[in-house]
Parts: sequence; C-alpha cells; structure tokens
Amino acid sequence: MGRRVKQVLTACVAAVLIAVHTIAHASALFVLALLKFVLPVAPWRRGLSRALVAIAENWIAVNSALMASLGGTRIEVDGLDGLRRDEWYLVLCNHQSWVDIPVLQSVFNRRIPFMRFFLKRELIWVPVLGLAWWALDFPFMRRYSRAELERRPELRGKDIEATRQACERYRDLPVSVMNFVEGTRFTAAKQASSESAYRHLLPPRAGGVAFVLETMGDLMQAVLDVTVVYPQGRPSVTDLLSGRVRRVRVVVRRLPVPLDRLGGGYERDPEARARFQAWINALWRDKDATIEAILAES
Repeated sequence: MGRRVKQVLTACVAAVLIAVHTIAHASALFVLALLKFVLPVAPWRRGLSRALVAIAENWIAVNSALMASLGGTRIEVDGLDGLRRDEWYLVLCNHQSWVDIPVLQSVFNRRIPFMRFFLKRELIWVPVLGLAWWALDFPFMRRYSRAELERRPELRGKDIEATRQACERYRDLPVSVMNFVEGTRFTAAKQASSESAYRHLLPPRAGGVAFVLETMGDLMQAVLDVTVVYPQGRPSVTDLLSGRVRRVRVVVRRLPVPLDRLGGGYERDPEARARFQAWINALWRDKDATIEAILAES
C-alpha cells in the first residue's frame, strides 16, 4: 500500500472514530448540563460540574490514545514534576497550530485541573463541540474591532467584564485557565505585519493575562509557562489525523504568580502596566530562545 493511500485511510479511520466517541461523550454532557441548568442547589451543581469534567477527561483520554496509536505521534515533555490536580493554574502557551489543543490536552489531562480555554464567541456554533464547551463552562469572548468601539464607545470594557464574570465561576473548583497569549496562530505573514521582535512568536498580549490574575490571582498557585514546538514544521489537523506528525516537543516551566507586578492595577496604573508587560516580554524572549534551541537540536 502506498504511503499516501495509507495516510488517507488513517485520517479517515481516525476522523470516524473521533466523531463517534465525541457524539457519545457529548450526549452524556448535554444531559448533565441540562440538570445543572435547572437545579438551583449549589452542592448539586458542583457535583454535576465534577461529573461533566470527568466525562470530558475521558473524551480527551480516548483522543490521546487515538493520536498515539493511529497517528504514531510521540509527545516529548519536560517539566511535569510536581503538578497537582487540586491547585489552580494559569497556563500560558505559544500558538502554532490547531494541533496545539489536542497536544496540550494530552499532556495535561488528569495531571492538572481540567483546562478551560478562552474561546471566540462565534465558536459556540461549532456543531456538537460548541455546546460541549458551553456545558463545561468555557468562557466565550467577543472581541470588538477598533471601528466598532469608535462607533459605539459604550462597548469599551465589555470584553474585560466578560473575562471577570468567567473567572468568578472558577472559584468553587480547582481549574487551569488556559491562555494563548499571542491571541492567534503564528504565521510568517502575521509575524511580519505585527513587526514581531521574536523569531518564532507573535508579540504577546498582556491585557488578558493581567485581567485573569487581577480577578483570581489570589487563588492561583502558579503560572505554567508552556512552549510547544513541532520539529517537522507547523502541522494541520489533517497532518495529525493522517500520521504525519511524528514528534512534538513540549517544555513546561512552573513560575510564581507575578501579582507584585500588578500592584496599581493594569488598566489604572501605567507603571503597573509597564512592569507587567516587561514580565511577559521577558517570558516571550525565553520562550523564543527555547524554540530556537529545540529546532537547532532537531
């Protein structure tokens, strides 16, 4: 059998298996989410939240097994020692590809609290997954363009308020709040248009990270600085399903929560904003050097 034919068949089998078990897990999610929606008793709602997370973690475990067995993807990870499931974490990561999400889920599943991603509001309409994300309390964010804000100044701060409301929901149970700090996937065109100072990264957006820390930084035990590298080049989901992603490197660093940098408030105090931006820019310089070293070694 030709290599190309084998890759196509592998992708088809993987896609069918993922679709089947996703529908099965999502069906169970929807039933429990409906109960959580109609039940007013807080302890019951917390119990249902735990059950919803257990279903989602099982779904991720099946996906990870498929990725390893059918695709043959090997994920090499440094820095997982000492992580716990009963702590709150802020996870900061570079964003290379949609493949980042299944990779991160595979690395951290059942090692840290279930990760919630900040998602664009439009993604709630993704078939099956959109409702699953809603059931699992993923925060859906609406970003307003500069033109919209100029037309309707009253919208300023709405996205920030949505961040605060989302984070408040995570005080009852340990959670890992995931943030792709660049705000979008890396491409050479975006790198050029943003005039990025980094060789392998887009400029980090500090505001969203600051708002999460200002809202629930008192709960966070650590910041997890995560670097994802694809030595063969940035892959697509099709590459992953067809077995063309043979190796992924993930480096995890546990860092203290930098609340001291936000003393005056990110929005209110220019000096606090400058301190926090300097912290995250230094993080990004280290991350860029890590990627460069891994690629050179490969």
